[in-house]
Amino acid sequence: MSPTPSGQRQPAPAMPSFIARQLPFERYAIDVGGVRMHVMERGQGIPVVCLHGNPTWGYLWRKVALRLDPECFRVILPDIVGLGFSDKPRDASLHTLDNHIRWFGALLDRLDLSDIVFAGQDWGGPIGFGALAERPRLAAGLVVLNTAISPPRADFRPSWFHRFARLPVVSDAAFRLAGFPQAYLGFAQGDRRSIDRDAFLAYVTPLLDPRDNAAPLALARMVPDSQQHASIPALQRVHDYVASFAGPSSIVWGTRDPILGRMLGWVIKNLPRARVWRTNAGHFLQEEVPDEIAQGIIHAAQR
Repeated sequence: MSPTPSGQRQPAPAMPSFIARQLPFERYAIDVGGVRMHVMERGQGIPVVCLHGNPTWGYLWRKVALRLDPECFRVILPDIVGLGFSDKPRDASLHTLDNHIRWFGALLDRLDLSDIVFAGQDWGGPIGFGALAERPRLAAGLVVLNTAISPPRADFRPSWFHRFARLPVVSDAAFRLAGFPQAYLGFAQGDRRSIDRDAFLAYVTPLLDPRDNAAPLALARMVPDSQQHASIPALQRVHDYVASFAGPSSIVWGTRDPILGRMLGWVIKNLPRARVWRTNAGHFLQEEVPDEIAQGIIHAAQR
């Protein structure tokens, strides 16, 4: 591809037709500082930016996007760098929380948005909130879905998933060669059937090449395992931003999430004025409760 000025939309990367036909959205790529982020969007009106986490991509939000009136909402679905159809750096050390915040912040700047509703899930929460903390007037509403909004407590014990990600050799083999965890997302759901065949293939396909799938393991290791972890300062900035947010907010939570299901009380404590939707969904709740999430977005869009 020939060089294109930063901020200018570039052609979207190729996508298999069996995935593309599920996504009736505009697609393009934007250079965010040496790497390109793949973006899908639909509609016009209030900008709603929805950011996924590990190991999914913007596809995770497709059901939610299709439930929002395209005459009222411009829904923007980026892929985090290293996942989906965004560029995939082969150097795992580039996957730091600070870098992801910088890349996503550059995307927000280059899209030239204002008064957005931001919805974040899994790593999409801290990455998005971290970028918004540096742009405190950009977001008019927040939607929080099964994500972390602060550093872990001193007595925090990482989940089995994150402990496994730090095992030498075996974790590299599982993540880089055996399609873990994207081939097993159903195990984190309230209803395992919510990851159907089409969704399974859509999540697995972008990460099939072991040369280009460094992100899932690197993002798993981005979760702190001590108070000295490199992600801690950024997570503290995330907490300060979320706890001080004064605009309309929504919390939509999957209580059957084996990783973050128990964190709902802490999120409510820090967003006490938020409207809350408790659901029986799991970690990837966009696949299970898109109607509730769409309601949460509409609530957070109130002006």
